Amino acid sequence: IIGAPAKKAPKPRQSADHSMAFIVSRILVKAIKEGKVPSSMDDAWKELMLSPYDYGKEALYDAETRAMMQKITFSHGGPEFDAKYPDGIPTQIDITLKGGETLSSGMVMYPSGHARNTSADLDDILMHKNKMLGDIVFADESTRETFVNRLVDMKNASPAEVAKLYEFDFSAIKSHPCIDG
Repeated sequence: IIGAPAKKAPKPRQSADHSMAFIVSRILVKAIKEGKVPSSMDDAWKELMLSPYDYGKEALYDAETRAMMQKITFSHGGPEFDAKYPDGIPTQIDITLKGGETLSSGMVMYPSGHARNTSADLDDILMHKNKMLGDIVFADESTRETFVNRLVDMKNASPAEVAKLYEFDFSAIKSHPCIDG
């Protein structure tokens, strides 16, 4: 499924967010445009994180992203990878540069975001994501912070507080064109 030809030509965002070729390509294109390598894996997650704009019509048909997708191939990791699933999500990414040099992640058993990953600062990455998404919605930082803090603290909220979670001043929402074009 992950390497199916249709995954290299997603049309709606619902297909793109389930396309490994699209996700990896979009992140690589962003990294190339940034012109630098993030200093850590957590920084990579935050600096190159895809936003709803990365799944909008303009991004879906971005020529650089589409060209990068055509360079991606998938191959089965073999019995060594199979034996480690479903304990983890054994994955490896290899990038071959123009000169022939290959950069390899090696096998990654528990990627950032996996319940057993112990190396990522997931709270910090999720806070970054919440702020990024909140900035798309709310016109000012204070309103965003108030809303995000309610979500982050939801595990400590009473049932009555949870019921009121999405009660806020809708006039504080930004007006902007539809992301899907």
